[in-house]
Amino acid sequence: MRFRMELFVKDVRASARFYSEVLGFVSGEESDDYMSVRKGDASIGLGAIENLPDGHYLKPQSEQERKGGGVEIVLEVEAIEAYYRSIMELGYPVHGALARRPWGATDFRIVDPDGYYIRLTEKR
Repeated sequence: MRFRMELFVKDVRASARFYSEVLGFVSGEESDDYMSVRKGDASIGLGAIENLPDGHYLKPQSEQERKGGGVEIVLEVEAIEAYYRSIMELGYPVHGALARRPWGATDFRIVDPDGYYIRLTEKR
């Protein structure tokens, strides 16, 4: 089994820039309303949320409604300190500073342009 994720976003190109410039993903498939990005075995599809049909579970019915809460995307990386420095140098906001956790992982968290919560963690 191979895991792949799709995120529905307000601005496909802005999200692709975030994953490329901040996290080092490489752009793949591309159209006006969909792009994919990849890094190693991680693959993320970025689709335009506005193109979801009415009634689709993930399409918000109002500005206040947001599906996908309670989800944390976890990316395991090598050289976590280098990732952290790189993101700090870009001036991108960090939500949870780099720290060694009681369970042994070293990690930090950021939020993408659409509010998806991402934890970058170093393999134990």
